[in-house]
Amino acid sequence: MPSALELAANLLVAGSIWLAARNSALTWWATIAGCALFGVLCYQHQLYADVVLQLFFIAAAVWGLFSWQAKQALPIRQLPLKYLLPYLVAALLVAAGYGALLHAWTDAYAPFWDSLVLTLSVLAQLLLIRRYLQNWWCWLLVNSIAIPLYYHRGLELTAAFYLLYWLNAAYGLWQWRQWLSADPTSGTGSADSSADKSAG
Repeated sequence: MPSALELAANLLVAGSIWLAARNSALTWWATIAGCALFGVLCYQHQLYADVVLQLFFIAAAVWGLFSWQAKQALPIRQLPLKYLLPYLVAALLVAAGYGALLHAWTDAYAPFWDSLVLTLSVLAQLLLIRRYLQNWWCWLLVNSIAIPLYYHRGLELTAAFYLLYWLNAAYGLWQWRQWLSADPTSGTGSADSSADKSAG
């Protein structure tokens, strides 16, 4: 049966992801709280790469909070593949190296897959902070890996939430595309007004 910790962590993270899809700066507050709880949960289940990931998410959320609330907030925009591809390759190489270290020196569960979730999530989060549309493609990939990883580790509730995160990432991709199409010159479409309403 899922613990109260697992339930609370997933509800907060689910809220943060929904707010991100709505382009709301409130996403970062929910991220800080949810990731703090998730860090404890992952440590209890020997998912050490995920513990590091949650610490990164908390630090990135502080950066994102200030970045999204700045007077000259970044618009939603595209990152050309020629710039994205080197980052993807780097994420794969770092995941392989970090996974090898975890395999050799710890009792980590599925260290290579766990490390891949770590590195791709870092990339996705950085793209989200910079408001690049491609962050949603990265989240779709992350969630596709995380669902079986958490399920086989006995975190069925977390796996179920990651399925919802996958669906939300698909929604976020669609929504941001709509905003980008509405105003391709500025890249914001109606996103700014929606974010203002959400941040209320």
